[in-house]
Amino acid sequence: MSFLKSPVAAVLAAVLIGTPAFAAKKPVVKPPPAPAAPTAADFRPVDPDNLLVFDTNKGRIIVELSPLVAPAHVERIRTLAKQHFYDGLTFFRVIEDFMDQTGDPTNKGDGDSKLPNLKGEFTFRRDAGMPFVTATTPSDGATGFIGVLPVMSQPDDLMLMTADGKVTAWTLFCPGVMGMARSNDPDSGNSQFFFMRGPYPSLEKKYTAWGRVISGQDVVKAIKVGEPPEDPQDKMLTVRLGSDMAPVDRPKIFVLDTKSAAFKGMLDKQKVDKGSDFSPCDVEIPSQIR
Repeated sequence: MSFLKSPVAAVLAAVLIGTPAFAAKKPVVKPPPAPAAPTAADFRPVDPDNLLVFDTNKGRIIVELSPLVAPAHVERIRTLAKQHFYDGLTFFRVIEDFMDQTGDPTNKGDGDSKLPNLKGEFTFRRDAGMPFVTATTPSDGATGFIGVLPVMSQPDDLMLMTADGKVTAWTLFCPGVMGMARSNDPDSGNSQFFFMRGPYPSLEKKYTAWGRVISGQDVVKAIKVGEPPEDPQDKMLTVRLGSDMAPVDRPKIFVLDTKSAAFKGMLDKQKVDKGSDFSPCDVEIPSQIR
C-alpha cells in the first residue's frame, strides 16, 4: 500500500527528501569590481640616477635602484657601472627558481673589485615620513612597498616607543629583487650581485637588497642555468647608469606609482584573489617604456 495519494504528491516527496525544512541560505559573495585600468598619470618617471640598464646577450633588463633602503650598496653599484666594470662579465652561477649571479671579474665566483668591502645593509630604519605603502598588517608588523621594493616592517605603533622614532624594516626577496652576494662574513659585499628568479624568504635580513627589475624579468629567467652554466655562459654586454647615457639612448621608462589609487585597486584585487595565500611577492608592478 502506497503512502502517496497522487503523482503530484510523489513529485513533492521526491523534492523534499533530504532537504531540511529550514535550510540556511548561503550568502552570495560578490567579487570586488575590477580595478580601473591605470592611466598615464598613475605612472611616475624613474630618476636617471636610479636607473640601471643591463644589455645582455639575451636581451635588456632595467632595474630601479633603491637608495632609501641600501644607500652604500646603491652608491657602489653606481660607481662600478660608471667605471664600466661590469661590461662583459658572465652569469657564472644560475639556479632555477632562485637567482642569477654575476659581477665577478674572474667569472668564477671568487673575485671582486679593488674597492673595499661593504658593511651589510640587511635592515634599515623607517620613520613615518618614509613613503611606505601598506599591503597587509599581520600581527607582528606590516608588509608593503617602498617604491618598487617589497618590504616587511615592524608596526608603526612601535615608533612611539623607540628613541629615534623609527622601526626596523627589511626587503622581501621576491622575483626581480637585486641582492648583493657575500661570503660567510656578513660585511663582505663588494661587486658580485644576483637577480632573483623566484621568491626566497631565507635570504631576508641576511643579504642586502638594493633594487628591483622593472622591465625584463623574462630575460632574467632566460639566462642559462648551471653551477656553472655550460659554455658559452650568458653575459652582461654593457651595464649603464641612466644618468650616464645620452638622452637619445636612455630608455624613457615609467613605473606604476605604488602611492596611486590605481595601484591600490590592483593590490586589493590580488589580495581578494589570493586570500590567505597572498604575498607581496605576488604583485608585479607594471612599467611602460615611452
